[in-house]
Amino acid sequence: MQEFEQYIGGDFSKASAKFESLDPATGTAWALMPEAREADVNAAVEAAHAAFLAPEWANMTATARGKLLYRLADLVAENASELARLETRDTGKIIRETSAQIAYVAEYYRYYAGLADKIEGAHLPIDKPDMEVWLRREPVGVVAAIVPWNSQLFLAAVKLGPALAAGCTVVLKASEEGPAPLLAFARLVQEAGFPAGVVNVLTGFGPRCGAVLTSHPKVAHIAFTGGPDTARHIVRGSAENLASTSLELGGKSPFVVFEDADLESAANAQVSGIFAASGQSCVAGSRLVVAASVKEAFLAKLKAKAEAVIIGAPDDMATEVGPLCTAAQVARAEDIIARSLAAGATLVTGGTRLEGAGHYFPPTILDCSAAPDAPCLTEEFFGPVLSAVSFESEAEALDIANDTAFGLASGVFTTSLTRAHRMIRGIRAGIVWVNTYRAVSPIAPFGGHGLSGHGREGGLAAALDYPRTKAVWLRTSDEPIPDPFVMR
Repeated sequence: MQEFEQYIGGDFSKASAKFESLDPATGTAWALMPEAREADVNAAVEAAHAAFLAPEWANMTATARGKLLYRLADLVAENASELARLETRDTGKIIRETSAQIAYVAEYYRYYAGLADKIEGAHLPIDKPDMEVWLRREPVGVVAAIVPWNSQLFLAAVKLGPALAAGCTVVLKASEEGPAPLLAFARLVQEAGFPAGVVNVLTGFGPRCGAVLTSHPKVAHIAFTGGPDTARHIVRGSAENLASTSLELGGKSPFVVFEDADLESAANAQVSGIFAASGQSCVAGSRLVVAASVKEAFLAKLKAKAEAVIIGAPDDMATEVGPLCTAAQVARAEDIIARSLAAGATLVTGGTRLEGAGHYFPPTILDCSAAPDAPCLTEEFFGPVLSAVSFESEAEALDIANDTAFGLASGVFTTSLTRAHRMIRGIRAGIVWVNTYRAVSPIAPFGGHGLSGHGREGGLAAALDYPRTKAVWLRTSDEPIPDPFVMR
């Protein structure tokens, strides 16, 4: 059985304990993972804090930091196939997606490498004639970066890239539900030449690892991706160190299809939005909001496409839907579906776990037009389950789209330019895709509001999360300071 190590202070080591990681395709253990506990977490934070103050990193120019990020990007690209293989094995995410996604992750490091020496300060036209005042942007300090198991190389890059570009140091906690690719990624960090302690990678469970990390007095910022319940624990923990937080949480994203939409293109986008990655995506377009006049035709298209999806082993390039990452996700999907059917929803296709080994669940569609209060319309599945509801007017479509506590992503499908603009203005979400879905780029910010969290990842917005602003005042007069009891 393969055994992985944690990476702390520039060294690979065993943790206080270890645990087995299960292959979602078979449900059997395939590797031993290091389980970080309080002593390991403290060692990682202390290493990051020491590295933050050490001249090797503290005095490194922004341009030199950028060059290290460029080197890391090249190494990610060169090792993308191996990282993809590990992610597929440990999480069940299909190889055709992990291969493409991880290869693209290199672009995020290149983007922030280019930004490293472009995070500028400013000169202030201050209202005092004998003063020069300017602003410096300086790194906030030690960053606790916590990522889930899905799309973890991507979700790590949107934290590590801007944090390192700004000059911070990082303790990266990989999810215990599939940490192999990030533990392997640590070797690329070392090979790239980052000073010891600048990046530390570990994994472990909530109370003994995550809670210790997020409440540590030397952590200055917490960048978290995950669910709202865990985020609440993190925010409570940050009361101990008053660390700033950026939270990228879940979603219940509306996918709005008007009667004038290209239904074939919209159907393909909907398949991508909810069945790709087996629905295990925070931006999953899990609520289909479709015009009543085209609902039956559109659902028929989706049903045919859902039933034609190739379900199979995640390491087979022909597979389109693989297993869910954990058995708990399968049980959750079954529970929400059962409660939704009891509330009046109609099952269009799927709905029952597949027989045999592994955590397999088929693409599922529920018609909730007669059950607007069904649990499937409000609760996040994190699985391949689509809930459909119909509308009669544009105003009703907008009301339904905004009827959620989340506010992460959304999709609008229409050939009317004016309607598209009205929906863009009206939808309360951090991302609006028009006539497309699930597109990302390092250039564009990513994030939401409400139960979807706050802060942004990607783009220039994320780069400004990691430096703090320092105001510098320089008095230019040679005259003695006047009355000391009067504020200048």
